[in-house]
Amino acid sequence: MRKILIIEDEEIIRMALVDDFKHEGYQVDYAINGKEGYEKSTDASVDLIILDIMLPELNGFEVCKKLRMDGIDTPIIMLTAKGQEIDRVVGLELGADDYVTKPFSPRELQARVRAIFRRTEKIIGDVEKSTFEINHIKVDFLQFECYKNGELINLTKHEFDLLKYLIKNRGRVIKREELLDEVWGDDVIVSSRTIDTHMANLRRKVEEDSSNPKIIKSIRGVGYKIAAK
Repeated sequence: MRKILIIEDEEIIRMALVDDFKHEGYQVDYAINGKEGYEKSTDASVDLIILDIMLPELNGFEVCKKLRMDGIDTPIIMLTAKGQEIDRVVGLELGADDYVTKPFSPRELQARVRAIFRRTEKIIGDVEKSTFEINHIKVDFLQFECYKNGELINLTKHEFDLLKYLIKNRGRVIKREELLDEVWGDDVIVSSRTIDTHMANLRRKVEEDSSNPKIIKSIRGVGYKIAAK
């Protein structure tokens, strides 16, 4: 499970972010000032930092600069004030990976987080390897191939991308909306029913019994997750 550290001194914003990311299935920690945030940021278990600029004790620029000088390359998304273009420029020059301007929507920030995870390829478990195996299924990510009981099965691009994204994010439930954004893209208008249709087709191909799936689990009213190995 990926871990996000939120460094934000405004309690309302901080707790809203904590709740949002926990709801998305992330492990979340937080700090209420720059000094505490810097100390927690040095923990190797942190996968991404959401860093406000205006902080007591150490501001966000100072935290970012110290971390990069220490050789810590954990991705950082900076939260900047509306209209402060200079803040965004300075933050990126100091080594931040992205920025979001307040006020922002939770969906926008979550999309930025997912985009960074895709770029940095901080992938969970066996997906760091070129193959993944569970039960009777073997997936080869480099060759874009999937085998069932040793035999190659024909997956469409969307089916393969759905399976790959579930495996990359195993350990958390993936909402239909997230699957739509990640597999079809933000600019393509399709309904959540599209996900269910493709998932049903994928299950028929990879499960031994699609009416009693052991690999791709449904979470009623939420989405899907890959079963534990």
